[in-house]
Amino acid sequence: MSDGADGTDDAKDTGEADRPSGVSGPPAFRAAVESLRGARLRPQVEVETTPAPQRLAPFAHALEAVVADGDQELADGRLVLLHDPAGHDAWRGTFRLVTLVRAELEPEMAADPLLPEVCWSWLTGALQARGLTYGEPSGTVTRASSHYFGGLSERPPASQIEIRASWTPREGLGGAPDTGAHLASWCDLLAQVAGLPPAGPGDASVVTLPQRRDPQSR
Repeated sequence: MSDGADGTDDAKDTGEADRPSGVSGPPAFRAAVESLRGARLRPQVEVETTPAPQRLAPFAHALEAVVADGDQELADGRLVLLHDPAGHDAWRGTFRLVTLVRAELEPEMAADPLLPEVCWSWLTGALQARGLTYGEPSGTVTRASSHYFGGLSERPPASQIEIRASWTPREGLGGAPDTGAHLASWCDLLAQVAGLPPAGPGDASVVTLPQRRDPQSR
């Protein structure tokens, strides 16, 4: 993170100098981790625990996920739960969720001028669709295109979307947020970025783009 405040920019550093992230820590943190472990998720999204960063908060727990269609990965991401019992001015709370989501795009979709706004609406819409309350959202949406030359000129152009974001989940009884519901919302975002159809009725306020692939037809 550029200012050491919310962790958004440090999502890219979550693989560096990691430390084990078990369930040790204050009761609220342990409850939040257990809520993550008990979440019911879409079967197309494969989630597993990964080492958490050691520099962002006194306590951290990290997950990584892949949306796959057979041997093809459609999207991937990382979600990090941060906890500082003393609170954090930038978070306006004691917990923070930090995410990085990436997916390959078809060139025509990547060229859509509304793509960044749409992708951000996917994130906020996923949280709102599950009735979650959160604060202090921040993030970036980045699209990148690669064109190949010389010995690689036979490769078609490739485009990628990347969402980096963080938000403060509302704390519930005992001081722990409903992290399981936030994880489910995050998996909804991953599935949407991957081009999968929604699991259920969606938020009508969320703008959608045409699916870039149809996994069910393969």
